[in-house]
Amino acid sequence: MRTILIIDDNPGVGEALSLLLSLHDIRALYAPSPEKGLELLARNEVDLLIQDMNFSADTTSGEEGRALFQRVRAAHPDLPVILLTAWTQLEQAVALVKAGAADYLAKPWDDHKLLATVENLLELSESTRELQLSRQARSQRLEQLRQRYRLDDLVCRSDAMLATLETACQVARAPLPVLITGPNGSGKERIAAIVHANSAVAGGPFIALNCGALPGDLLEAELFGAESGAYTGANKAREGRFEAADGGTLFLDEIGNLPLAGQIKLLRVLETGRFERLGSNRTRETRVRVLSATNADLQAMVAAGSFREDLFYRLNVIELRLAPLAQRREDILPLAEHFLAAAQTAEERRPQLSEASRAALLAHAWPGNVRELKNAMARAALLCREGLIQPADLGLLSTQVPAAGPGANANHRNLDEPSRAAVQAALNASGGVVSRAAQALGLSRQALYRRMERYGIADPL
Repeated sequence: MRTILIIDDNPGVGEALSLLLSLHDIRALYAPSPEKGLELLARNEVDLLIQDMNFSADTTSGEEGRALFQRVRAAHPDLPVILLTAWTQLEQAVALVKAGAADYLAKPWDDHKLLATVENLLELSESTRELQLSRQARSQRLEQLRQRYRLDDLVCRSDAMLATLETACQVARAPLPVLITGPNGSGKERIAAIVHANSAVAGGPFIALNCGALPGDLLEAELFGAESGAYTGANKAREGRFEAADGGTLFLDEIGNLPLAGQIKLLRVLETGRFERLGSNRTRETRVRVLSATNADLQAMVAAGSFREDLFYRLNVIELRLAPLAQRREDILPLAEHFLAAAQTAEERRPQLSEASRAALLAHAWPGNVRELKNAMARAALLCREGLIQPADLGLLSTQVPAAGPGANANHRNLDEPSRAAVQAALNASGGVVSRAAQALGLSRQALYRRMERYGIADPL
């Protein structure tokens, strides 16, 4: 059963609130003083705290309530707190909401409003707890991988990326071809490097070639090497990537761009380990682990006759799928922070992301995936002022920052307040789920509803 602790020196308040909550299947604990309340809090699993702001007849400043809130926040930083205030304590209550309190209600309270606030906060608390447990589980899985495998400084928070990473580590030591699929900029070469680093040939070279960057004749020469005079401009013999990668790993990116003639030769190398340089009859041998990647639909290319079916099945012994960044949004902010840490600025200090820029990053569609995010952070690190990155610094063309709406005065708005742009971006990123948007902005659900009303933003639900 959900449990709420009530701390108020007026027994009548404690009794009334306890009865109201019990009628809605919520267990209530009552404490008449801060000391007793802290004792109950230490001994019980509490989902929400309702506390008074004043515990002394000698003063109405709310200082006692502030001191209690600070002690609760220090010991239980994630516990939602509702403040019960008199009008004389309103300013203090507002300050505590900015410091992390979930909400405040004036005495005498409205039962319907109080219950709505409680239900919303309990729902948000439960969602937050589930999210934290999920993050802890992912963090433990990632730590277990780091203890067993070489992952270097890879950033991973999402289930989708973690699942791909676990599979990559699992198959790394198998001497089989691996096909890595996913959109451009999603990190396919990074996954290939991790497979190599944890393979049986990790001590050998890791050679990468983008098959989409060269015309057909030059691509074959890059792969298999060429003798002098084999093609126009070939003034001397040169080794190919298969020779350079002997004893290690060859990563072929954009494998769908390999011409049919090159596909036949590649198939032969995969099956026999033998090949000839262009312009040579001498057969050479190589021991290479081949990893390939593509953003194309190779099965559709097979059906269209532009990619050999036998080569497709030879390359696709093991497939690793990389989801686009838009489908693993848990990775966005950690990746952004990672790229910022590596960015060089004129001030030689690490820039910080503002609340609005975080919301803009979460709201963006990321058609260019991780590569686009990396470039956006490099740009923002150079353009931001006073070390604080704002949405305009990111240069995200598909994320338009809306103008201030009704009730939003850009010149007088408190700098700690999320802007209308940040609120709208967070709602967009959460798919209209207010509790998730509130969590991203660091607000309670009710606090976010008040800002939506102030900015003239309609409830998405």
